[in-house]
Amino acid sequence: MTQANTKPNFSRSKEIDKIDQSIYRRADVSSIGTVILVIEDQLDRLDKNILSALSRDGRLSMSELAAKVGLSKTPVQARVKRLEKDGFIRGYQAIIDRERMGEGHVAFVQVKLSDTRSAALDAFNRAVQAVPEIEQCHMMASSFDYLLKVRTTDIAAYRRVLGERISALPHVAQTSTFVAMETVKDR
Repeated sequence: MTQANTKPNFSRSKEIDKIDQSIYRRADVSSIGTVILVIEDQLDRLDKNILSALSRDGRLSMSELAAKVGLSKTPVQARVKRLEKDGFIRGYQAIIDRERMGEGHVAFVQVKLSDTRSAALDAFNRAVQAVPEIEQCHMMASSFDYLLKVRTTDIAAYRRVLGERISALPHVAQTSTFVAMETVKDR
C-alpha cells in the first residue's frame, strides 16, 4: 500500500502571482490552504521583542533570548537570521567606555555648506567618512545642513580636528561648536 501525500497541494492565484516578489515573501501556509503574505519590512510583536532584547544585550545566547521573548530556541534562531538577512540587524558591537580610552571630549558641530546641490552633498558625505574623530554625521532640516558628533581627547585636539579636517571638508562655509560638559544618557 502506498502512502498518500498528506501535504496539501496549493495553487497560487493569478493575483498572488502578480505581486512583486521582491516586496513580499511567503510567510506561512495554513492547513486549509490560505497563503499569508507578509511585507518584509513589517515586524510582528515577537520580532520587535527580539530586537529590543538584542539592542540591550547583543551577547545573549539564543537560549537566553528565547526565554526572554517566550519562544523556543529554534524559532528564535530562524527569526534572528531573517532579521539579519533583511537588514533589521546590521551588526553587533561592543560599547566602549570612551572616557577610559582617553576620548572623553565630545563636541557637536553645526555645519553650513556653501552649496547644497546633490553633487556637493555627496562630496561632503564621502569626505566625512574619512575623518575618524567624527563619530556621527546627520543631515538636518534646519538653518544649518549637518550636525556632527566629534570625539577627541581634549579641547586642543578638537581645535586641531576642526581647523585641519572639518573646515577642510568640501563646501563647508560655516561651523558652530557646542561642547558637551557631561553625558547624561548615551544609548
